[in-house]
Amino acid sequence: MATNRIFSVFSGRTQPGQVLRKILIFTSWLPAVIFFNGNVGQIATINGESMYPYLNTSYNESLSRDKCWVNKLNPAGNLNRGMLVTFRSPSNPEFMAVKRVIAIEGDRVFPRAPYPAPVVDIPAGHVWVEGDNRDGKKTLDSNHYGPISASLIQGKVTHVIWPWKSFGAVRWWEFKARTRVIQGRRENAFHFG
Repeated sequence: MATNRIFSVFSGRTQPGQVLRKILIFTSWLPAVIFFNGNVGQIATINGESMYPYLNTSYNESLSRDKCWVNKLNPAGNLNRGMLVTFRSPSNPEFMAVKRVIAIEGDRVFPRAPYPAPVVDIPAGHVWVEGDNRDGKKTLDSNHYGPISASLIQGKVTHVIWPWKSFGAVRWWEFKARTRVIQGRRENAFHFG
């Protein structure tokens, strides 16, 4: 009697063989879904207020959070100032962060507090990332942990999918940074080793 209830929960009034077949079909697709999410793209929920007001525009008004498309094809390739990227946080590698690329290798940055140095030259293979929130206390970014290795970058945020009022492509090239950056040349970036 109890097994009949379990089967009816899964698929209405199907026979045990049909339920097993549905489970096998579902599990056969799991590797493809995992591969797609890890290497092609995924939908990410933007939590917190570090990217406010550009993302999570209604952060203070509702519990709704922005849903964005993250492109994971060649995540660290062709990085430009203004792009939104997802990466493993240097301070907590289990946490995925979303920040804006402010400076790329070869650039010189004049960081804000609490960064201890007045000037930072971005080395080869690194970028300077910051949150969009005007209150620097709301975001852990390069002003706290310095330039991040491009190898930590997992993807680029390319589109806002939800809410509808924000739906569309992320127009990163229109962004004007608050941090002062002197643009350099990639080939002039300092190389370690």
